[in-house]
Amino acid sequence: MCLVNGETQDHLPIQDRGLHYGDGLFETMAVAGSKVRFLDKHFERLEWGCARLGIVAPGRDVLRSEIASLSGAAGKAVIKLIVTRGASKRGYRPDPMSEPTRILTVHPWPEYPQRCYEGIDARICETRSGINPALAGVKHLNRLEQVLATREWSGERVREGIMRDVNGRVVGGTMSNVFMCCTGELVTPQITECGVRGVMRGVVIELARRRGIVVSERRVELEDMLQGDEIFFTNTLIGIWPAVRIDNEKFAVGPMTRALMQDLASLGVAACAGRA
Repeated sequence: MCLVNGETQDHLPIQDRGLHYGDGLFETMAVAGSKVRFLDKHFERLEWGCARLGIVAPGRDVLRSEIASLSGAAGKAVIKLIVTRGASKRGYRPDPMSEPTRILTVHPWPEYPQRCYEGIDARICETRSGINPALAGVKHLNRLEQVLATREWSGERVREGIMRDVNGRVVGGTMSNVFMCCTGELVTPQITECGVRGVMRGVVIELARRRGIVVSERRVELEDMLQGDEIFFTNTLIGIWPAVRIDNEKFAVGPMTRALMQDLASLGVAACAGRA
């Protein structure tokens, strides 16, 4: 099912700027027990991103109503929310009279293999992320870098790719944020020049600090990351996936990763396959 500006339909005006320029942003939300998990956190990021792009954010009451109409019968599913600047005439300069477009779609829950929660193989991608502080953190519609990066491997053995910026620093996974545990400290790349400010990234940082774990957001060189004691990936759907191999480097699923997975499980977030 698909809602466009609250109406059941599956088409857009050909002039929509989301199609022409990627002029918009999106949220991917996990539905469990017919309710969206961390919904307010998704709203907060959406509103922050809209403000960065100069797009009028949809009202929360409108979104809650429309999301409820999709999630109520879904049980366990994925809801994607897209907000574009709307339709306008040709050209980069936005029409100040354009009305934003909001699109809501519901999708089946991805059934990840149990082994993903026991540890995944990842690889270092050759495709780099461009540096642009104006868009850093925003989950905007321009995701071609990630599309190209995921074309670097095939098959199911490798589950995630690690992306670097043009200076070689670690940004995150193609679909995730990345964390490393270094002598009791939890480190994740800072998001000031590129990358996405993930909702699950924020949740994990909060949980770690509640445990008294020192969390550092800083520039991370690839060599430093590969020297970490533990490495794991996060996003809203997967929760935490520990890394057990990155290219030829092997890692253990250590106590900090396991503790944070347990904390997420207590919030209803998957710690094993088959859970929402």
